Amino acid sequence: MNSNLAYRLILNRMGYYDYQNSLIFRHLNQDGLWESHLQNCREFILRSLDFYKPDTVTVLGSGWLLDLPLAEIIEKTSKVRLVDIVHPPAVREQTAAFTSVELIEDDVTGGVIREVWEKCRNHFFFNRLRTLENIIISEYHPDFDPGMVISLNIMTQLESMLLRHLKKHAIIKDDELLKFRAKIQEGHISFLVKHQSVLITDIDEVVTDKSGRISSIPGLLTSLPDVTQSEEWIWNFDLTGTDYNNRRSVMKMKAVII
Repeated sequence: MNSNLAYRLILNRMGYYDYQNSLIFRHLNQDGLWESHLQNCREFILRSLDFYKPDTVTVLGSGWLLDLPLAEIIEKTSKVRLVDIVHPPAVREQTAAFTSVELIEDDVTGGVIREVWEKCRNHFFFNRLRTLENIIISEYHPDFDPGMVISLNIMTQLESMLLRHLKKHAIIKDDELLKFRAKIQEGHISFLVKHQSVLITDIDEVVTDKSGRISSIPGLLTSLPDVTQSEEWIWNFDLTGTDYNNRRSVMKMKAVII
């Protein structure tokens, strides 16, 4: 587990807490525009519970619990494990009364966060890291039986903090960064296919800049496995232009039962 002080210091220096808080602030600033996406997530998860009828559920990327029908999952199962790198205090308070809910703090990249930190820690300015070849990307291996696994809006986010950190400490060619991102996603899917799993992820971001120009940014960089059921929808991620350059964006979402 990664709840020790040294690891939290690494996360702080890599900007994770700012990122975590920005998500809840962005949600509030969108004035309800996220609700259809959140409801789609909840409904798909409930259908997956009816499909697999699991006794134990493990949620990877539980976050602020906005998109998770936690009360319904508790009613339908004996054990719920919420896995995230750090659980917000509000989530700890919200779940404290439920004896069947376990909060686990872990790096579901399989240790890539610490790996990137160690490889970058002595590289600054004119001594920047020049290759990612020595960064080991491992599959996540929890020390418990996860039962049914829900990967909840996390797959394309596994790399986001790492990329921000690499931009400060490395000069890497675009094609190598794409391969790095794809390997992280492939490792995540490799874990999911070993279990009864549900994957909810963005696959593309469609951005409209302040001049009205539209562009598409691929989020999913690897192939999805064969699936039993799937659904797609649009997430109105930021239609109010709250980011630094007033861009508006929507996410193309895909949910699958593996």
